[in-house]
Amino acid sequence: MTNNDVCPAKYAIFLDNIFRRWIHNPKKILADLVKEGMVVLDIGCGPGVFSVEMAKMVGRSGRVIAADLQEDMLEKLKRKTTGKEIQNIITLHKCEQNRIGVSEKADFVLAFYVVHEVPDKKGFFTELRSILKPSGKALFIEPKFHVSKTNFEKSVSIAEESGFRQMGGRQVFNSRAVILQSL
Repeated sequence: MTNNDVCPAKYAIFLDNIFRRWIHNPKKILADLVKEGMVVLDIGCGPGVFSVEMAKMVGRSGRVIAADLQEDMLEKLKRKTTGKEIQNIITLHKCEQNRIGVSEKADFVLAFYVVHEVPDKKGFFTELRSILKPSGKALFIEPKFHVSKTNFEKSVSIAEESGFRQMGGRQVFNSRAVILQSL
């Protein structure tokens, strides 16, 4: 992944606003996947619309690793959480150019509108599998307006070749989504 391939931080307002939180309501999308006490990873967290809600869902006994390639996105999330109880639940992590770089094992991973920005999908899913605990789950979501059904299915096939199995789809507005489980 390179900085030229990702949505610039200057467009963060389009990623975290009241309209987006209404159509992509994190609580509704993640209710059956994120539970109290879990360690969850939000890859490509951007300004943190999902990270903040997941922190509330995992509670004080859980942890959210908010990972992004762009320092500016992490700074936006830091400003949003500073002085709030969730500040102690969310750990900010800056990814490397071609590597997530998280060593802690996670129960759940969210990859929302990020995989199409990754040039080495095989490397991405292989690393993702190494981050997940055995039988851990990942929710992989891509925008319909940007990722064709064929390209989405290719990415899912790469995930399966990397040690995941499909656990079913997920209805997410104007998106293609699948739940994956680490084998």
